Amino acid sequence: MDLLNNKTAVITGGNSGIGYATAADFLAKGAKVLITGRKPEAVQQAAAALGGVDSFIADQGKTGDAQKLAAYVRDRYGKIDILFVNAGVAAIEPFTSVTEESFDTVMDINLKGAFFTVQHLLPLINEGGTIILLSSVNAYSGMPGASVYSASKAGLNSLGRTLSRELADRKIRVNVVNPGPVATPILEKAGVPKEAIDAERLAKVLPVGRIGQPEEIARLVSFLASDDASFITGAEYNIDGGINVHPLIG
Repeated sequence: MDLLNNKTAVITGGNSGIGYATAADFLAKGAKVLITGRKPEAVQQAAAALGGVDSFIADQGKTGDAQKLAAYVRDRYGKIDILFVNAGVAAIEPFTSVTEESFDTVMDINLKGAFFTVQHLLPLINEGGTIILLSSVNAYSGMPGASVYSASKAGLNSLGRTLSRELADRKIRVNVVNPGPVATPILEKAGVPKEAIDAERLAKVLPVGRIGQPEEIARLVSFLASDDASFITGAEYNIDGGINVHPLIG
C-alpha cells in the first residue's frame, strides 16, 4: 500500500466528505498529508480522527487565505507533490431566485477560490507533480435549481483542461474528477433539508442501483495522484454510478 510513498499532499476541504476520505486513503498509501478547512473546530476534529495529518485553517473563498496557506506550506514542507482542490459548496435554488450575493458566494469558493489556490501553491509543486480538481457531473447535467453550482463546476473543468496544457512543460499533470450522487454533507450544508435528500429515489435512477460513497471517489483520486497515472493529464473522470448516461434523470 505504498502507492503514494514519499509524496506530500495538500487537500483543501479535507475535514469532511470526499476530502476527508481522500486524506485517509492518501495516509494509508504512504503520503504526508495537510488538510485545510474554514471551520477550526471541524478541522481539528478531523485531524485528530485521521491521526498523522497536518492541518491549516483556510477559507478557499478568500484569496488572502490561499496566500497564507502557500506561505505555511513553503515554510513547513518546502515543496509538495499533490494538490487536491476539493473544497466546494452547493447552492440549490431556482434561477429566478439567485441573488448577486449568493452567486458570488458559490463562485468565490468553487471557481475563483480554486483558481487562486492553484496559482498560489503552483510554485511549490514539484516537477512531475499533480493537481486534481474536484468538480461534479452537474457541470454537464443541467439539473434544475443548480444553475450557479453547475456553472462554477463547468468553469472548473475548463480550468483543468487549460492548466494541463500550460503546465505540461513542468511535467505537472492536471485532471478533473466529476462525482455523481455521493453520501456527503454538501447538500445539507447548502440548506437542503435532510428529509428532502431522497437517496432511495436517486438510487432508482442510477444504473448501479445506489449512491456513491466518499471512499470510492477517494480511491480514484489516489490513483490519479500516483505514478501509476503518469500518462494521464487533461482528463475528466465521471464517477457517478452511470447517472450521466441514464435517460430518466429527475
